[in-house]
Amino acid sequence: METPTPFAPGLFEGRTCVVTGGGTGIGLATARGLVTLGARVALLGRRLEVVERAARTLDPEGGRALALRCDTREPPSCEEAVLRVRETLGPIRVLVNNAGGQFPSSAEALSPRGFEAVVRNNLLGTWNMTREVATRSMIPDGGGAIVNVTANVERGFPGMVHTGSARAGVENMTRTLAVEWVRHRIRVNAVAPGSIRTEGLAQYPEAGIEFVRRATPMKRLGTPEEVAWALIFLCSDAASFITGATLAVDGAQRLWGETWPIPDPDPQGPPA
Repeated sequence: METPTPFAPGLFEGRTCVVTGGGTGIGLATARGLVTLGARVALLGRRLEVVERAARTLDPEGGRALALRCDTREPPSCEEAVLRVRETLGPIRVLVNNAGGQFPSSAEALSPRGFEAVVRNNLLGTWNMTREVATRSMIPDGGGAIVNVTANVERGFPGMVHTGSARAGVENMTRTLAVEWVRHRIRVNAVAPGSIRTEGLAQYPEAGIEFVRRATPMKRLGTPEEVAWALIFLCSDAASFITGATLAVDGAQRLWGETWPIPDPDPQGPPA
């Protein structure tokens, strides 16, 4: 579905932006929008071939899209990527922390290793990249905008306690840094997508996808572009008085609908 944009051409002209997880889905849609609006964009991802392919589609002639391998779980990898972006494209004015991942699991079936892996990816990875961009570019270079991709965690996250815990941590990080770093002219916000039709949905059964579609008041899944334009708005000067906020892009899913089936308790069991 084509999503219209209200943004003026050239809105990000001359600005360097970093998008983690920039090779597919929401990250790629965000990078595409930023390039369209005049930005120089670094696409970061663990699989170099994926971000290189994405960069070629966005900028066939070169110069506006830079692809770099970066594992946000590893601080040295983040440091190397940030230094390379700054040297190649200039001071970083925008960071979109989109990299992350999870898998469906009930809490009782989730191993300690699985929980740790998702928290390391979604929470620590976001912090690692945020810290490097802020300390190595935004603070010394005069400020910028950081937007974190989280998830709908207002009612918990049954079926994904690992990512719910991590994303809640990112939301608190967002609010905390918005206050601490306002003196550095850095705005920090978050976007919480609902159920979005991306490549990541391939790991879920079709019945599960249909379940969350029905649990969304708008009765459909969102598109990567619908999330991307919300991210881009928060990165732009149009949001210059917004910091510490989380914008839900979810068709009101957070407000309504059953997201986790609850069976009746065992009548022979102990009282709840």
